[in-house]
Amino acid sequence: MNLPTLLSGPIIRFTNTKQVCIWLATSQNFEIDANLYYFNSEPVLTTQLLETKTQVETIHTGKNLYIHLITIYPKVNPLPTDQLLGYNLYLSNKFETLDLKSFGLLDQQNPHAIVYEDLPLPSFYINTDSKNKILYGSCRKPHSNGEDALASADIATEEHCMDVSERPSSLFLMGDQIYADDIPDPLSQFIFQLGEQLIGEKEELAGLDHRLAMEPFQTSIELIHGRQFIINHFAKFTSNHAANHLIQFGEYAAMYLLTYSPQLWELAKDCGVFDPFEQVHANGDIYFTYPNNNCYKSEYKKELEQHRARYTEQLYNLYTFHQNLYRGRRLLANTPTYMIFDDHDITDDWNLTIDWKNNVWNSSLGRHIVSNGLAAYWTFQGWGNNPWTFTNEFKTKIENYFQNLSIQGKAYEEYVNLLWQFDRWHFIAPTNPRAIFLDTRTMRGYDPQPQPTKVGALIEENIRSPQLINNSGWKKLSQTLSRSSWQSNEKLIIVSPTPLYGIGLIESVLHEYVYPLRVLGISVQSMLDFEAWKYNDEGFKSFIEWLAKWEPSHCFILSGDVHYASSVRSTIEFVNETQLEILQFTSSPMCNMSFTGMWGFLMKKVVWLNALKRKRENIYRHCDDGGQVVLDEEDACPNDYKWREQIQYLSTEKGNIIDIDNNIGLLEIQSDTVQNKLLKYYGTGKLENHFKQITLSDS
Repeated sequence: MNLPTLLSGPIIRFTNTKQVCIWLATSQNFEIDANLYYFNSEPVLTTQLLETKTQVETIHTGKNLYIHLITIYPKVNPLPTDQLLGYNLYLSNKFETLDLKSFGLLDQQNPHAIVYEDLPLPSFYINTDSKNKILYGSCRKPHSNGEDALASADIATEEHCMDVSERPSSLFLMGDQIYADDIPDPLSQFIFQLGEQLIGEKEELAGLDHRLAMEPFQTSIELIHGRQFIINHFAKFTSNHAANHLIQFGEYAAMYLLTYSPQLWELAKDCGVFDPFEQVHANGDIYFTYPNNNCYKSEYKKELEQHRARYTEQLYNLYTFHQNLYRGRRLLANTPTYMIFDDHDITDDWNLTIDWKNNVWNSSLGRHIVSNGLAAYWTFQGWGNNPWTFTNEFKTKIENYFQNLSIQGKAYEEYVNLLWQFDRWHFIAPTNPRAIFLDTRTMRGYDPQPQPTKVGALIEENIRSPQLINNSGWKKLSQTLSRSSWQSNEKLIIVSPTPLYGIGLIESVLHEYVYPLRVLGISVQSMLDFEAWKYNDEGFKSFIEWLAKWEPSHCFILSGDVHYASSVRSTIEFVNETQLEILQFTSSPMCNMSFTGMWGFLMKKVVWLNALKRKRENIYRHCDDGGQVVLDEEDACPNDYKWREQIQYLSTEKGNIIDIDNNIGLLEIQSDTVQNKLLKYYGTGKLENHFKQITLSDS
């Protein structure tokens, strides 16, 4: 397997007037330099070199995998704002010097180039204007049905590439950038092999669990659909789609590379990723639960047909995804991008309950997989969000483990403990307005008190849903915000992977009719991702109370996760007569339509049957002295409230309060208005669906 020199990138990350960070992955080590340019379009397009210096940090994560974070600093004056800037990178070793042109990335005749229209270089701008456009989305699974909405964001940028007043300035990816648990059958073995090629060796998994040296596990772990039992019973994960779950760090790295860029897909073709099912089956590459013998003949045939149907559908969807991957790659190269994890970046149900967390920690294999997932998140996502968060000690401990991948000794122990205990994954993006990204996975609070539940005549005590951020976490977030340049009475963006305000209809059905089924032994907690802020009153109220302490003039909450898009407006009045305006915008999924099958049918019926009522009516509620959130009739709030709230679900131009197609949000914020749009891609171009424009109240 001959790896290309450039594995992924460039991806432009943290940008402000003091520095620009660019992420790059290569299969060889290089000394790297960079130049920044100012574009002048009058009277003709020209470039002017800016005086800068370059600092590069490189993490050698494996034999053939080097991750570079390139930071460009101005030498004298701050970097220009609200003006189009371009960049080039120069990669040198003792044999040659390459730049982005050397890889064909600046050739406008090359369909995989990363430049727009007549621009000679990839470009971006640093927004300080009161008008700003921000792309935001989540949930991007390569083998999902439908087109990848990230392609529509690339088209939107291309349409306005020369006009910074209309061009999106930033891209927020809000979770599930990869699906570590849900790996498509046709791609799985290539990922296993590519991971080993990148790192240069396999991890000592049998040293973590001796059963992995025994059959059938020693063989099945390398086969398509052969890991479900291992993941559920050895690692103690609860995902129902873990048949090809990522385990080794190299596998996580391979998945990121294949999701970010098209470079490795030609290699994937050569390695048989797009072979038909019959060829893969004939090669013996598929694991079967039932052996092919006379005792299980009918069961084997049924399983064979299930494998064939799933494989064929996933193969078609993968082909569609990779055909447009160059668009996503171009967008990432031209738009400052900030990323936060959700569960699938590590595994489905990650830290869902305290029992889940304890069970996985007490499993050597489970603890190891989560550590690898977090290390991959940091390497491919977290590092570029705000590089100065991560100390030299942090990076050294990760590199020490990567040097030999031994699960014995101090380096491995420090690697695991560092990643499980790290509490600074949240960050602030230097956008206008400022954006604080919440970590709703590792800052959770778990309430040990039981919750009474009734199903028919059966009355039981049940576990409570977690607080998505505990009190200690909120204090850390507040400290981070206070140390930033943001100040009270300014607009504030909060990125919460899970919406603070979902569609109450869906959440209520889950809460009132589905969630109580846990007392019957049905694991609905893990089956349905029962993790909305609403499901823990203390967590929801903490969110509101901390917002009141921060006192933003207007609060924009951007979210994903739930596989639908919506816009919600809330006005909260506190007993001291101060007010808080919250606008919740949700965009999901970019590429993972999931409202299908019986569950999707039922949920769509619930939404559509009640949507008309929600569009015509406001919702009123208050928090009483006892801390209970109570629904009200209009103007019926009692006098002893802590705060009262009016909620309105906004409609699209088509009259719907939700959109369930693959989409990515485009939020346009101006001084006194805000407009939320959904962008979609249908193979030939971009479509838009607009929500009602909102006039902001006086600050």
